[in-house]
Amino acid sequence: MNEKELSKYLSYILRHKPEEIGLELDSEGWGNIAELIKKSQPVNHAPLSWAAIQAAVTNSDKKRFQISDDGLKIRAVQGHSTAAVNLSFAEKAPPAFLYHGTALRFIESIKAQGLLSQERQYVHLTEDQQTAESVGSRYGKVKIIIIDALKMHNEGFKFYQAENNVWLVNSVPVRYTDLGDAE
Repeated sequence: MNEKELSKYLSYILRHKPEEIGLELDSEGWGNIAELIKKSQPVNHAPLSWAAIQAAVTNSDKKRFQISDDGLKIRAVQGHSTAAVNLSFAEKAPPAFLYHGTALRFIESIKAQGLLSQERQYVHLTEDQQTAESVGSRYGKVKIIIIDALKMHNEGFKFYQAENNVWLVNSVPVRYTDLGDAE
C-alpha cells in the first residue's frame, strides 16, 4: 500500500468507520497504533507497519493525522463523522476572510442552505485560496466561496482551528458568503 492509499485508509478508519476493523477511539479521536496495525491485517493485502504509518503522517501535505507524544496513539485532527469522537478545540477568532472550495454543482444548494457540515462535525475552511481550490477540485469544476468569517465571529459564531490549520465552524449561513457568479 503506497502512502496515498494508506492516507485514504487512515482517513476512512480514523475519521469515519473505526468499527469496520473493531478499533476503539476515545472521545478525542485517539486510537492505539498497535491495535490499528493488528486489526487492519485481515483487511489489507499489504501489512501495515509503524514505519509506514509514521511516514504517511510525516509526509502528508495536509497534516490530517497526529501521533501522540509517546508514539503509541494516532488520530485524525479533524473531519470526523463518527459519533464516538468529539474533539475539543479552543475557540479562536478567525481572520477577516476564509475560503471554501466546492464543485460548481453544489452552488445552488449552498445558495439555498448555506454551507452545512453534512456528515462531518464541522464545515472546513482555509485561509488559503489555493488550498480551497485544491480541495474543491476533487469534486469537479471548482468554485471558491469567500466567507466573511470575522463578521460571523463578531455576530456569535464559534470558530476553531485544528492543528493542521483548517478552520472549523458548525455552519455558514449564505448571508456570510460572496457567491458571486457561479459560472
